[in-house]
Amino acid sequence: MSTTLYLVRHGQTEWHEDNRYAGVSDIALTRTGRDQAERLGCWAARTRVDAVWASPLSRSRATAAPAATALGLPLLIDGDLTELDFGSAEGRTLAELPPDDVEAFLADPVDGAFPGAEDPRKAVERGMAALRRAASRHRDERVLVVAHNTLLRLTLCGLLGIAPSKYRTVFPQVHNCAVTELRMTDQSAALMSYNVPIP
Repeated sequence: MSTTLYLVRHGQTEWHEDNRYAGVSDIALTRTGRDQAERLGCWAARTRVDAVWASPLSRSRATAAPAATALGLPLLIDGDLTELDFGSAEGRTLAELPPDDVEAFLADPVDGAFPGAEDPRKAVERGMAALRRAASRHRDERVLVVAHNTLLRLTLCGLLGIAPSKYRTVFPQVHNCAVTELRMTDQSAALMSYNVPIP
């Protein structure tokens, strides 16, 4: 038995253009982000998704809501799908941060995480736990999971046996409302596609 998970980053937010670290900050979608969410809802209806999960942050819930509505399904919330807390980088761009902190982060985003940030290794564990819960609850079904850029990349590393410190290079930025397909069983995870734009 296997579960197909469609992993999606939320739609564009008000901090997107400036490339600010949103993390656990609750930032609203832009008009473009709301349009992306509507297109995702149409895609989910065509794909006949069986369940819709989301992070509790409003940008994720607002992105997932049109899909749940189109399918007549409840929107299931899992706190472990929340984005990382980026600590001192929350609400700021790289250019606004101390150069030493940026240099350490770019060299190794795990051991060089920003001061006050969540340990990325812990984020890997909770992200994997959330996806495994969804897969276990919806065996042989198709599940839409709306979450966040960094959490999704770290979680993919954990499930696929890739060092978390490589997440920025192995999995370049997840585009807003692009679809990554993951096939999961009790013992394994297989990446079927990555970052595919919805039509």
